[in-house]
Amino acid sequence: MSWFQKLMSSRIRTEGGNKKKNIPEGLWGKCKQCEAVLYQPETVKQGKVCPKCGHHESLSGRERIEFFLDDAPMVEIGASVRPEDPLKFKDSKRYKDRLAATQKATGEQDALVAMQGQLLGRDVVVTAFDFKFMAGSMGSVVGEKFVRAVHHALEHQLPLINFAASGGARMQESLFSLLQMSKTAAALNRMKLAGLPYISVLTNPTTGGVSASLAMLGDINIAEPNALICFAGPRVIEQTVRETLPEGFQRSEFLLEHGAIDLIVTRHQLSEKIHQLLDLLKPATPPVVEPDEVIVADDHPQDDTA
Repeated sequence: MSWFQKLMSSRIRTEGGNKKKNIPEGLWGKCKQCEAVLYQPETVKQGKVCPKCGHHESLSGRERIEFFLDDAPMVEIGASVRPEDPLKFKDSKRYKDRLAATQKATGEQDALVAMQGQLLGRDVVVTAFDFKFMAGSMGSVVGEKFVRAVHHALEHQLPLINFAASGGARMQESLFSLLQMSKTAAALNRMKLAGLPYISVLTNPTTGGVSASLAMLGDINIAEPNALICFAGPRVIEQTVRETLPEGFQRSEFLLEHGAIDLIVTRHQLSEKIHQLLDLLKPATPPVVEPDEVIVADDHPQDDTA
């Protein structure tokens, strides 16, 4: 024991200078745009929108729906539909293995979540893409779940709201994936014939076959600020035309200026704005169109309740 420790009162405690307090992981993060340090629990509570610069971070499908709808009981649509691998596709990894790994990482069966819930007291059907599930790509299950959501809306005479976030068609399903473009468009035509509103919300990014089909077929097409919305990305276009594109090309603000979308609405205002729009779009006496029977192919995709 040193002479200093002998003289020091026993009631005075000292701790080593190298000892660090335990701070839980994921408690703090940085905004991807302005790099402001953010308290993550509060950021999640605010819908993952940066309070400093207004940057909209991506949300999973379930996070999106939970933030958008009321805290009321929800009914999931098409939860039992499971993806299959009819082509036995393999690139650097087997498609079947990719699906299993992504399902484990995200907790979802595929890239679309569909729910019936309440929006400021109004019953609605909502579908939302999860970009973390293979870049939100549209395969057979995504198309099937979206069509089931349409049929549910038709059966109960409810409006449909879709949140798109996708890299486009799922290449591992080839033609099966491309067929979903016409399948979802045909289902939305039934919504139109029934006089039921369909509102499409385009988030960052919405590209490829999804942007070329269901994402741009809304009665009203809304985008979040600074979202990339396109069929082919700007880098591909620059390499093709060999010209420098304008600043902000294919972003929400550019598309609004050129008439490709109707509105840009921040995430915090979406619930109230869409509720107002549904009041305007609600027909006085909507015609009734019976939904077609939902048919699931024997081999793709699979419904485990069948």
